[in-house]
Amino acid sequence: MTASDKPTGMTDTGLVAPETALSTALSQVVHEAVRASLRESLRTELRDELSAQLADVARKQRRRASLYAAAGVTALYAGAAAALTLGLVLALGLPGWAAALIVTALLAVAAVLLRNAARPTRPGAQAHTSRPEVAAPAAPGTGHAPAAPGTGSAPAAPGTGSTASAPGTDDFPAVPPKPPVTPDVPSQRTR
Repeated sequence: MTASDKPTGMTDTGLVAPETALSTALSQVVHEAVRASLRESLRTELRDELSAQLADVARKQRRRASLYAAAGVTALYAGAAAALTLGLVLALGLPGWAAALIVTALLAVAAVLLRNAARPTRPGAQAHTSRPEVAAPAAPGTGHAPAAPGTGSAPAAPGTGSTASAPGTDDFPAVPPKPPVTPDVPSQRTR
């Protein structure tokens, strides 16, 4: 083996020369430091760019929201002016208090209609009651339970096993059976 065949930094004994090992370690440290510095500067640049974009979007949304609020206030005043105009027109043929009462009633009806239009409803849903109805137990020998009070459906003929609006269908959800009533037994404390 000649001197030109040896890899760079190798001695005749096959070991790496100390200068080469130091140079390799130093280049690795510099490489890692440059990589960490680039990574940190990239993070900083991305963070600054994203915060600038988010601030711009937030500024545009604040402006849009303030314009919507101003439009709402203006529409409120326009509605009040329209109500006043309607009241004055009605006051031409009626006493002032009657005209004001009619305008008030019309505005109340409009408010109720708008509230009802805003409520989410299910198709075929009945009005919500404060207390759920419980289905009565099955009549002996019929094989089906009678209709719950207030549903308006009557049981079918005995032996058919179906009703006009049977519990558990899409129109009427099934009502769980009432649990049996057990007498309250006071618990005994153990000492």
